[in-house]
Amino acid sequence: MNHILYLPTRYFPSISGAEFYFQRMAEILTSNYNYNIDIYTSNAIDFKALRDSNGKTLSQDNKYYDKVNNLKINRFKVNYKLTDKEILNELKSIPALKFLTLHDDVLIKFIKNGPYLGELLNNLFQKPDLTYDLIHTTFFPYFNCIISLIIGTYIHKPTICTPFFHFSNPRYMDLTIIEVLKKFDLIIACTNLEKQFLIHKYNIQTEKIKVIPMGVDIEKFSHISKNPLEYPKFKQKFFKPKQKKYKLILFCGYKNYEKGALSILKSIPYIVKKIKKVYFLFIGPSTLAFNRELSKINKLESVNILNFSPDNLTGYFDKKKISAFKEADIYLMPSRSDAFGISFLESWAAGKPVIGARIGATPEVIRENIDGLLVEFDNPKDIAKKIIMLLKNKSLRNKLGSAGQEKVYKKYTWNHVAEQTHNIYKNLINNFK
Repeated sequence: MNHILYLPTRYFPSISGAEFYFQRMAEILTSNYNYNIDIYTSNAIDFKALRDSNGKTLSQDNKYYDKVNNLKINRFKVNYKLTDKEILNELKSIPALKFLTLHDDVLIKFIKNGPYLGELLNNLFQKPDLTYDLIHTTFFPYFNCIISLIIGTYIHKPTICTPFFHFSNPRYMDLTIIEVLKKFDLIIACTNLEKQFLIHKYNIQTEKIKVIPMGVDIEKFSHISKNPLEYPKFKQKFFKPKQKKYKLILFCGYKNYEKGALSILKSIPYIVKKIKKVYFLFIGPSTLAFNRELSKINKLESVNILNFSPDNLTGYFDKKKISAFKEADIYLMPSRSDAFGISFLESWAAGKPVIGARIGATPEVIRENIDGLLVEFDNPKDIAKKIIMLLKNKSLRNKLGSAGQEKVYKKYTWNHVAEQTHNIYKNLINNFK
């Protein structure tokens, strides 16, 4: 039985692709491949809490604090009290750090990104049986990457990072922090585009990068019970009377500029000029910028917007969310910040067409005019044009959705992802010297 250490930045009930990826890998690898996986993470719920005490954190009395789906979770409070310099001094007292040969400026940048988990480091170093076969972390460039490398160096075991590299986001273009990524023994990229970018832009060795896509629990989205008590009909429950046959445009993710949520809001006036019988549903954590733009759009006539936050939901497989995917006419996420986009897979699993942005990894995930459409990032008029075209063409919607559903059945299940991950673990552990 291989003993693996997982060091995700956050864990469920935090909701994003990186968290869900580690959750499903931990669950499937322990049940199907007999791995013993220790999960060490922060108590942060939202991104703000990674470095700001005003962010949302998980309290110890929460039912998910130390156990999720029968897996033990070791959570540690983010330390907000220490200055960057004090944290740097603490790190320098760890002998293993010097072997990483990381400049102070690099360490400070990771410290600023957070979350600083000094207590987690102390806990691991105090373990008498610190005998992991492999350490795996996600995502870049957060402080968990530094912890992983420190522990891997200390016990002389291989380290893996699944960075979810957002190579269309300027924040990831800092050449100094890329040095940390190069220290890992293996990098798992979500797409070939991400791999090629890391090779040619940052000179990371080809043999150090393996490509494994993301996955989806197809049965959750494609086979929904007709029992209304189990899965209530979304339009019947949330649309206004006499509007049950209106079309539904769905977005699921962080409601920020990067994900394209603000661009969607700005596209709505153009859409409703042509098609008034439509609802827009936003699912995910809100931002101040989104709320400001939403208040403007809501003042317009003939606008129907539903806005769900994590507080309205019960997790990844919330019944309202799944019903929304099943009843949506179009899934829309014109993001520039996704290394893959699990929600595209969820939409395809439900047989629905998708629209993404022609930037980053998305053009590799979405086959344009085969299983979805692409738009220019942050271009509300282009978004509106593609939405209107699809809303007016049911046969095209069905064609794109069916092609996407066939694709996920063939190669984008979590079991398939776990099998590939298992093989990579096995090879790296056996060949590590």
